Amino acid sequence: MNKKYFIPIIIWIFFATVAVSLWLIFDIIFYLFNFLYIGTCIAIGLFMYLRKNKYARNAVQVAVGLYMLVYLGIIHNENMQIEGFWYFLFLGVFQAAVIHYAVAKIFGPLLFGRGWCGYACWTAIPLDLLPYKKPQNCRKKVKFIPYVLFATSLIFVIILFSAPNIEQIMFWSFIVGNIAYYAVGIALAFILKDNRAFCKYVCPVTVFLRPASYLALLRIKLDKEKCISCNKCIKVCPMDVNMLDNSRKRTNGNECILCMECVDACPKKALHL
Repeated sequence: MNKKYFIPIIIWIFFATVAVSLWLIFDIIFYLFNFLYIGTCIAIGLFMYLRKNKYARNAVQVAVGLYMLVYLGIIHNENMQIEGFWYFLFLGVFQAAVIHYAVAKIFGPLLFGRGWCGYACWTAIPLDLLPYKKPQNCRKKVKFIPYVLFATSLIFVIILFSAPNIEQIMFWSFIVGNIAYYAVGIALAFILKDNRAFCKYVCPVTVFLRPASYLALLRIKLDKEKCISCNKCIKVCPMDVNMLDNSRKRTNGNECILCMECVDACPKKALHL
């Protein structure tokens, strides 16, 4: 087997291990289905990409993102946003959003970095279909907004514990929060001419993602002997990552979403995962 296919297999094994472990620990069959479904979708999407299907990543985003937004979030009344994570964490309940955050956004990124942002984020589904796939303007030096929203979500949940009908409020905060995310994300994309502006300047989940992603095992690396310094990889990167630098301290290095746009754009095939 071509060794390039090992990565989707590794990703699938990771999610299958999580699925089986949680099923055996908690004796809840849903965990087996949930994580096998997510892992299988991501693995199939990576295989599709390796087979040169240009819609592979979009297909995974829809399959996983809508599953979590519609099936888990709306149909099963689970708040999968950051306030849901705080809510269940404070209850001492290791389920729903707590598991999701632990696997996708706190510990999982030690393996696959911000791959979740590139392949499974439901907020990013419409954003990646907008016309500004290549950022048109220089990146703004705005760093405080995600931290403000992160703290606000925490304070919101703490206050919420003194309110009646807390579960109903959590559900509607999930609905309203997602509508707000979509509205702000789409507006920023057009204003800044950058599809991923929301991810760069607003998303509170990046407070978790950035530290773990810095240590990610799966990273796109450059073969400097093949590189001709054409800068095409930098020009197409939606997250403004400096792909000419292999160090972990490269500019915006912990924001790579593994979209592979740089790999596809390189005329000398100098970039690889």
